[in-house]
Amino acid sequence: MRPDTTTTPGAPGTAQDVIHNIGYRTYDGPRLGRAYARRSLFSQSLRGAYGLGRSAKSKVLPMILFGVMCLPAAIIVAVAVTVKMKQLPMEYTRYAIYLQAVIGLYLAAQAPQSVSRDLRFRTVPLYFSRPVERIDYVLAKFAALASALFVLTATPLLVLYVGALLAKMDAGAQTEGFAQGLVSVALLSVLFAGIGLVIAALTPRRGFGVAAVIAVFTISYGAVSTVQGIALGTGHTGVIPWLGLFSPVTLIDGVQTAFLDATTAFPGGEGPGAATGAVYLLVVLAVIAGSYWALMRRYRKAGL
Repeated sequence: MRPDTTTTPGAPGTAQDVIHNIGYRTYDGPRLGRAYARRSLFSQSLRGAYGLGRSAKSKVLPMILFGVMCLPAAIIVAVAVTVKMKQLPMEYTRYAIYLQAVIGLYLAAQAPQSVSRDLRFRTVPLYFSRPVERIDYVLAKFAALASALFVLTATPLLVLYVGALLAKMDAGAQTEGFAQGLVSVALLSVLFAGIGLVIAALTPRRGFGVAAVIAVFTISYGAVSTVQGIALGTGHTGVIPWLGLFSPVTLIDGVQTAFLDATTAFPGGEGPGAATGAVYLLVVLAVIAGSYWALMRRYRKAGL
């Protein structure tokens, strides 16, 4: 359709001025609002944690780590079915603790990918220019990484559970153990996601974020385990449960030992009881809440 034009006579011998009506119209379609934007950001971040919707190169590491997480469970199931075991050789609550190195590598790779790139390329102001508030961005990123970690840690437990049922183990005991394992990895996923995102959000450099996440989780666990071993060797066993409060991995170990009937990995089997376990649970919840608060503070300005 030709636009409407209005001509205005000019001075003699000069070209006429022309006003074009290009027909701008206001948008009258559906407005999906903040909830839709938040869901879209969550979905995009969750897919990105496994390289979905990105290049083939981006899928390699997360898929390899996912396979490494599931491989021991598949081997355990194959052996259990073949030799007709009466119970699994590993508790559901112990699986993530034994494979903490794989979880740490996954977190170190994906936490910076989730937030550091936005900071480096200054796309955060573009998010906030839409109907997305700071709380929407933080909640979407937090929930997406926690969900990705839950998929990583819960899938091998599902493999163990299905294998145990195929091996005709006691269904009631296996269901109870599986449920306890799911609670444990759910708490682990939220705790690890919060800590990883806070560390990654401190720098726009992805490499620095990867190194920092690995250092925090590795050094804290190594230091706590070493001091616990020294305490056991010197006879100060009473301090072993309290030392576990200073590492994310041992925090989860203490909570599941106290409340989920798990066998502790602490030296000498000196896990926390119910009273000390309550302190562990409070510390875990405080760290999760503190991570959320720190992320909200980090993104208090749109021009990061």
